Amino acid sequence: MAETVKEEVDEANEVNDLPEWHEDAKESLKNGGEHMESPVKQKSTGLMKSFRASLKKVASPMKNKKPENTNNGQSQISNAQLQPLHSPSLITGSPGQSSFRSPRTEKPPLTRTMSDSDVITLQKKGSSIRRSLGLSKKPKQEPLVTVTEAMPLSEEPKPEVADECEGQMVLELRDTYVLPEIPAMPLSVMEINKLIEMEVLEEAYVNLLSLRLELQQQRKSQNQEDCPIELVHKEKDLSLLYGTLRNKMSDIVRNSSTLPSRNKELLVYVAYIILEEEKRQDEPGAMQGWRESWRVAVRDGVRDTLKRVHLDTREQNISWLAVHLGLLGKAILEDLERVKTELVSSYPPEFNVFETYVSCHHEAVGEHLKTLLEKVTELKDYYALLDFIIHRYPSEKIMGSTSLQPEVKEDNRALPLDNDFLNQIKMKYCSRLQVDMRTSLDRVIELENEEIWKERRKPEIDEGIYSSHIDMDIWTNIKGHVQGSRRIDVTLEKEVVRSCLDELKSFPKRFESAFVESCRVFSNSSLWAEYHISYINSFSDLKEHMEGYKQSCQIQLEQVRKEIDGLTTRLRQTLMEQFKTDVKPFLRRQMTGKWFSFDEDFSQLATRIKSLSEQSKYMSPKYRQAFVNEVHFFVVKEYVSQLMKNNYSCKNRKNETAAAKITKQWEELKEIFQDMHSTLDWLHSVGNHLSQIIGCKKSDVKHNLKPLVENYPDIRRSHLSAVLYFRGIIRGREKHVILQRLAELKQSLGSSGNKEQALFSEIQASANTDCLAGTPFSCLSFIMPDR
Repeated sequence: MAETVKEEVDEANEVNDLPEWHEDAKESLKNGGEHMESPVKQKSTGLMKSFRASLKKVASPMKNKKPENTNNGQSQISNAQLQPLHSPSLITGSPGQSSFRSPRTEKPPLTRTMSDSDVITLQKKGSSIRRSLGLSKKPKQEPLVTVTEAMPLSEEPKPEVADECEGQMVLELRDTYVLPEIPAMPLSVMEINKLIEMEVLEEAYVNLLSLRLELQQQRKSQNQEDCPIELVHKEKDLSLLYGTLRNKMSDIVRNSSTLPSRNKELLVYVAYIILEEEKRQDEPGAMQGWRESWRVAVRDGVRDTLKRVHLDTREQNISWLAVHLGLLGKAILEDLERVKTELVSSYPPEFNVFETYVSCHHEAVGEHLKTLLEKVTELKDYYALLDFIIHRYPSEKIMGSTSLQPEVKEDNRALPLDNDFLNQIKMKYCSRLQVDMRTSLDRVIELENEEIWKERRKPEIDEGIYSSHIDMDIWTNIKGHVQGSRRIDVTLEKEVVRSCLDELKSFPKRFESAFVESCRVFSNSSLWAEYHISYINSFSDLKEHMEGYKQSCQIQLEQVRKEIDGLTTRLRQTLMEQFKTDVKPFLRRQMTGKWFSFDEDFSQLATRIKSLSEQSKYMSPKYRQAFVNEVHFFVVKEYVSQLMKNNYSCKNRKNETAAAKITKQWEELKEIFQDMHSTLDWLHSVGNHLSQIIGCKKSDVKHNLKPLVENYPDIRRSHLSAVLYFRGIIRGREKHVILQRLAELKQSLGSSGNKEQALFSEIQASANTDCLAGTPFSCLSFIMPDR
């Protein structure tokens, strides 16, 4: 520190252009330099600060300031050391007082006791002093110090008190500021430029005004046609200096929120220079757009603040955007708090400083988010952006914070983004959601293959039915996305539902293809049937879950329903076809010659039905009943169909044996389907009716037809002929009488029969070419068409 002080004093010793009444000050500087080698060497710092203070004007005398302490414990510098610095124009009050005025806020009364030439000389040489001592440039502005009698260490002012004093000084300066008189003769261009570089804005500005007035006067003195090159150069210099001043002011404003304590006083000068220029807008040579330039500087400063917020790459942190947005919100809030507490006081009210900073934050944040959007590819990051824009930014965490109230009105908290940008984020979110949904649905298929099909694990039983739980996996996934989007806004929720349903629409067929391919190798096992039943149940439940989105996306939901219904129908059909394929060999061997003495085929048929009955108990009730009824109808139809194939004709009273066997088998089938809770009760009697016709005497057949025709009005001549063929009545008058009786019964019943109970219309009867052989011509008129 001692070397720093000595360098400053050495610079001071080089000052040669002080006025005569400053000779004592020069002598004091020299004495100060001599004392640098003394034991109180470090106290020269206090001397230099006091000398600075003697060149600065304050609104009121600064009292109770303590001098700087020394590290070697030497005594404080007394006021006597500062007495050589009593200049009549820099000191107010009696010579023993130490109340100084800063040349930066120098007022006209300073020059009223002097001539104009003295004023110009004083201003030029005072400027030289400041430049030589480095007092005008304020990269690290020292607080104004007035050396009075020493204060005990215990009475050292607290930083908060010092900040309050500094803020009060800025307020007083802002409220009492008056532009100094414009010097009659401006400094040189290089000197003015140097003042601007050193941030001596007030002095630089009044000299610029002086230079502008001088240029205007010189132009007036010239003829209209004459334009000396000197005036052209001077006009160019003036323009360049104004541009330099504006750039310097923009730099100060741009950095003001970052370094508020350094720029508080400078901002006062910036504001009043802008106001002064706005008053002079109509003057020749005036530069336009000062207020807009100030706002641009504010906005650029806000941009700089946002750029300094830490941002990881996706590779560095998977939550890079969420972390960044959290830090961004914190930076915005802290910046606006600094503006409110530290910068607003430097500006006149007409600048609307806080509102301008809020507006610039809105603008800069919008630009920053557009830049971030270019880096976003993941669904969670699109969501983080939307949540930040719609909820977090206007909330109490940022713009709605109590620390910013009441300045930030409720209607100015939201980020004013154009709808196109917000819709762009939502569209990208939904597009990415569909990609992620497809990936997750494909993963569902992969997990089923890896954990269920390859391992051949039995399905779980949940609430009494087989379940694969894929419906819960899919529904939970969709529900999570929908609920998350609902927290953003209702329009996004609707788009998310639509996106999910659009992607779900193609899933059933993809699942079916993978399932069929993987389970082909064990299609004959009971496990294969169990898988089919479990997926029938699961997709049925999935369709029910999706019904909750009926109001928001009716068209898309209908398409999903159609696809799910198609899959469950195909699964049931496949299961049914597999059952048919499995039992048809046993059914084909019924009503044959071997059938009389061989019961194994029927036993296998009953076993297969019972096995399917056991499996169907674990099918969802909404599908179980239809499936059981379909199985029941198929078995009855196929069993009866064996009588229609003319494979065997009973002779030698074998019809009685056949009738007894049919009755026994039919009772067993009836019992199985009753256990399966089939609702097709009307099928139970057909076996009994047929066995009665087969087992009775030929003469009694026509009397047993009525119950059969009443219960099954769709029976035709071909069906009855096939039954009679099996009974052994192949031809002859008796057969024709029986067929005539059928025609009469059908005619008498007319349309009174139950059309819904159609069984024989589903059965194809074999044509019996022998039925007319030997029939008298007179009897042909009684033979009715096959109906």
